Amino acid sequence: MGWTDERVELLKKLWQDGLSASQIAKQLGGVTRNAVIGKVHRLGLSGRATPSKPARTVFKAPRPARPVSAAPSAPRMAEPASLHAPPTPVRYVDEAPGTATVLTLAAHMCKWPIGDPSLDSFTFCGRRAGDGPYCHEHSQVAYQPAQAKKRSGAVELARSLRRYI
Repeated sequence: MGWTDERVELLKKLWQDGLSASQIAKQLGGVTRNAVIGKVHRLGLSGRATPSKPARTVFKAPRPARPVSAAPSAPRMAEPASLHAPPTPVRYVDEAPGTATVLTLAAHMCKWPIGDPSLDSFTFCGRRAGDGPYCHEHSQVAYQPAQAKKRSGAVELARSLRRYI
């Protein structure tokens, strides 16, 4: 759609009323927000009379914590017991490595990858994890202590200097 004189006049009026470019584009129809912004700049329209900023929310101070009473409050409406199954405890059914998949991996299971991720047989270790994401055995592999640097003696010095001679 082109910019007719009527549409330009409506654009000027809506811009002076403080509407945003998105709001003007919706009212005009057939133009984008960027087209409205471009036309406003080409027309050299000044700033809007009223800003289109949304109203600021007033900061509310946090409520003080409710005191915890020892006596239970009024009982809530009882729900049928058949609707809710008892919670099942998290069990590690098989502690053998390579039994957990992406779907069965839980929070405290070893996340050491086993196999090729592009194959269907790809699994994770799945044993009980220690402090980190891996079991004790895989933590030993993943986190190796820093090795002491070799002290360069005369033989090492001679070997490294041979490269430059």
